[in-house]
Amino acid sequence: MRHFAVIAPPFTSHVRALEALAGELLARGHRVSWLHQEDVRPVLSDPRIQFVALGAASHPRGSLGRMVDRAARPGGPLGISRVIADMAAATDMLCREAPAALRDLGVDAVLADQMEAAGGLVAPALGLPFISVAAALPVNRERHLPLPVMPWRVAHDEAGQRLNDSSARVYDWLMRPHARVIDRHARAFGLPPRGALHECVSPLLQLSQATASFDFPRKPEPHIHHVGPLRAQARSDDLGWPEGWRRDQRVPLVFASLGTLQGGRFGLFRRIARACRAEGVQLLLAHCDRLGPGHAEVLRRDGATWVTGFAPQQSALEMAEVAITHAGLNTVMDALAAGTPMLALPIAFDQPGVAARIVHAGVGVRVQPALATTAALRRALRRLLEDPGYFRRARELGQDVHAAGGVARAADLIEAALQGVQAVSATVAQGRAAAVGTSHELTTARA
Repeated sequence: MRHFAVIAPPFTSHVRALEALAGELLARGHRVSWLHQEDVRPVLSDPRIQFVALGAASHPRGSLGRMVDRAARPGGPLGISRVIADMAAATDMLCREAPAALRDLGVDAVLADQMEAAGGLVAPALGLPFISVAAALPVNRERHLPLPVMPWRVAHDEAGQRLNDSSARVYDWLMRPHARVIDRHARAFGLPPRGALHECVSPLLQLSQATASFDFPRKPEPHIHHVGPLRAQARSDDLGWPEGWRRDQRVPLVFASLGTLQGGRFGLFRRIARACRAEGVQLLLAHCDRLGPGHAEVLRRDGATWVTGFAPQQSALEMAEVAITHAGLNTVMDALAAGTPMLALPIAFDQPGVAARIVHAGVGVRVQPALATTAALRRALRRLLEDPGYFRRARELGQDVHAAGGVARAADLIEAALQGVQAVSATVAQGRAAAVGTSHELTTARA
């Protein structure tokens, strides 16, 4: 049996996906430890996972909330630069403190979320095999593919590829603070120079929550697998329904959620509620505890039938005729699993790229939030409700989601990949960790 360490961003959507995978590995007799700042401990819900707190000095208790708030509303260039600085600081902390923790734990494999470069730096530095998990869109670059943060489709000609090249240069320029941290630690660890997330992925095994039929077409790679949404095997509908829940089967139902980060978009929710009222549909609105009772009352007056912090999302999506979403990959894959068409309102991060794939796959329509007037939302809702092609296509892609395998297939792939890897003995691993720690401390101190 293996002892896995999870290194992932502290955001709820990433935690839930990696936690589900960890749960499957635990059920198979493996051991799992989770490394991050103390504030991540209460985000985990599986008591079988051993949590190891790092960053007491740089990321003290209570600091995660401020970081999440900055990520939820990055605003203009200054706000975006702060989010990138937070990202760089997290990678720096994990690269400084994880080697010693992995040594003490006796870890022999790492599950590394693609959006946190530290996993792909620390593991090879210690001679540990690692698996990359794309909880968001894969960061792997191909010239015909736009970056996940870009809202356009696949390039089919040289002009499109040049657009992708130019946008990648702008993105990399913005990400320079993070690139400097990645490069500094790579050099300190004795690794080849690198400076971006896509250069920190596993050469052994990469797992994506997206299905191949939903994602843009990629070059076949034997170590990249689309396993679909990473969810716990036992279905969890224990959140409960909002007070007064009783759906009228004669009236279409819309389920709206903007995710755990973007759920405080009160103005956008008001326009959604008004559009649903004008179209005569029922609206179940989940704001992920980002709004208060006063906001909820206003939304009900605007037209929301039910307003709640959280709802049993998978059941709600299975009942709904339309899902209104921020185009977060978790929600989108859940909607596909339910065969539910989507109205995408991409706000930040990889959401523009996910929304582009929704349109490309024919499972929904996209409205930019800045242009999401009540009238525009009404038109989009009417289009989805009246055109059966969206429902038919969502059902087709939903079959692919169910066939993808999820956590069970992901765990099978992990176990198979590691069977062919010569495990580093505990003694050798500890020796490498100690050597890396000493060299790294000297190098980063000089930096």
